[in-house]
Amino acid sequence: MAHVKPTGSFVALVTPMNADGSIDFEGFRTLLDWHAANGTTAVLIMGSTGEVSMLSPDERRAIISETVKMRPGAMQMYYGCTGTNTEATIANVRYAAAEGADGAIIAAPAYICADNDAIREYAAEVLDSADLAMGFYNNPPRVKTDLHWTDILALADHPNMVVLKESTTRVGQVAQVCAAKPDMSIMCCCSPNLGLVIPTMALGGHGTANMTGNLIPREMATISTPWTSGEDAFACREAWLTNLPVLHFAYSAINPVAVKTLMRAIGLPSGPLRKPLRPLDPAALAKGIATLEALELDKAYGFTLRPSLAAE
Repeated sequence: MAHVKPTGSFVALVTPMNADGSIDFEGFRTLLDWHAANGTTAVLIMGSTGEVSMLSPDERRAIISETVKMRPGAMQMYYGCTGTNTEATIANVRYAAAEGADGAIIAAPAYICADNDAIREYAAEVLDSADLAMGFYNNPPRVKTDLHWTDILALADHPNMVVLKESTTRVGQVAQVCAAKPDMSIMCCCSPNLGLVIPTMALGGHGTANMTGNLIPREMATISTPWTSGEDAFACREAWLTNLPVLHFAYSAINPVAVKTLMRAIGLPSGPLRKPLRPLDPAALAKGIATLEALELDKAYGFTLRPSLAAE
């Protein structure tokens, strides 16, 4: 049976933590239910927004095992499975598949700065390793490796490859992938500095793989709806332009510092950042709170503003 391809708003979820730094599994449940109720169609657990590089192997396995039991309705549950090498990534993918995950997202392993041929071979081996929907995150700002569109289309031929998340600044690359009409969903990062969202959606993209949905899931659902009519396009443009201040705030510090600090301040499960990451300073956080208030998002979502919690 062909794998279901994610479309719409694919939110890279934070990893909520307790005050002592342990994983807050009830916080995960609250966030998953909140996203399902607010238009998120899929979540990525343990992506870069989830501080995955600072989680232990035991924590990563526990998060998969516990959260797959919490799946709300039809929302798809994907897991970040990138390891330090090919074998570790395959082990993570197989564990996720065995536990009942809907899919896995992989990227190039960090730090090693492998060339494109090596990463294309790595991705192909991982795609072969389990009967599971998978996606590739082309994320050169984090891992340096930057796959060319020809590499991506070669991977797209694999039946397990169902989604691309593009995080380059090259609209031309997105256009080449869209023009080829591969049998996979084409998504992009929601960073307003990369500037890929409107071009990707206009070129026929299927949604966004975003982190700002941690704060504004309904608005990101509108932005991420595939364009099938002029109404879709105009709604996307309006939501994008209106919420640009929130998007810029989300990317005002290294992911997920701004998002997680603000989530804690508005009463969403997030908890502390894992050290050495530190929360935003009070002045920067105040700008995020003011942005939500100016757009009346605090009222729309019923947020309880508690900025003093964010620094704890």
